[in-house]
Amino acid sequence: MAQLSQSVIELIEQLSRLPGIGRRSAERIAYHLLRVGQAEALALADAIQSVRKNVRYCSECFHLSEQATCELCSDSRRDRTQLCVVEQSRDVLALEDSGQFRGLYHVLLGRISPLERVGPDDLTIDALVRRVSKAGFKEVILATNPTVEGDGTALHISNLLSPFGVSITKLARGITSGSVLEHTNKEILADALAGRRPI
Repeated sequence: MAQLSQSVIELIEQLSRLPGIGRRSAERIAYHLLRVGQAEALALADAIQSVRKNVRYCSECFHLSEQATCELCSDSRRDRTQLCVVEQSRDVLALEDSGQFRGLYHVLLGRISPLERVGPDDLTIDALVRRVSKAGFKEVILATNPTVEGDGTALHISNLLSPFGVSITKLARGITSGSVLEHTNKEILADALAGRRPI
C-alpha cells in the first residue's frame, strides 16, 4: 500500500490543528500547496513567519498591531471619553467598518468560559480595570458577544468597574429593520422587548 511521505504527513497534521480545519480539509490544503508553484507556496510560509515576527498586542488596548501602540490608540482624533470593550480584534474591525464609533477600544482576548477553562485571569480584565481607574472615561460600552459566556463576561466586568463611577452600557439588541416577527427567534424578541424605547 502506498504511503505518504513523512513531510506531507507532518504538513497535514500541522494544518489540521488550525481552527475549523479537519483532516480532510488539511489534506486538500496540503495537496494544493504541493500543486502550486514553489514561489506561491513559500509566500504563505513567509507570511506566517512575518506575522509571528512583526505582529504583537497593543500595549494600551491589546488590539493587533505592528507597533507598540496601535493606530487607533495613537489617533488623537479618537474620542478618549468612550471605551468599547470587545472579545477579539476581529470585533474591533467589525465595529470600525460600521463607522458609528469614534472612541477607543479594549480587547479582552476571549471571554470567560468555565467549560473551556478560561477564567478572568486568562483575559485582559485586570489591565482594563487599571485603564478605567486612571484614564477618565465617561462611558464604557460592553460589546461582548450575545452568548451565555459573553453576557457572563460583561456582567463580571460591570461589577468590577462599578466603583469607578463610569457609565457602563452594552450594545442594543433586537429586531433588525426589514425583518418579520414570526421569523425572529425568541431570544432576539426578548432582547427587543427588554430594550424598547419611546417613539
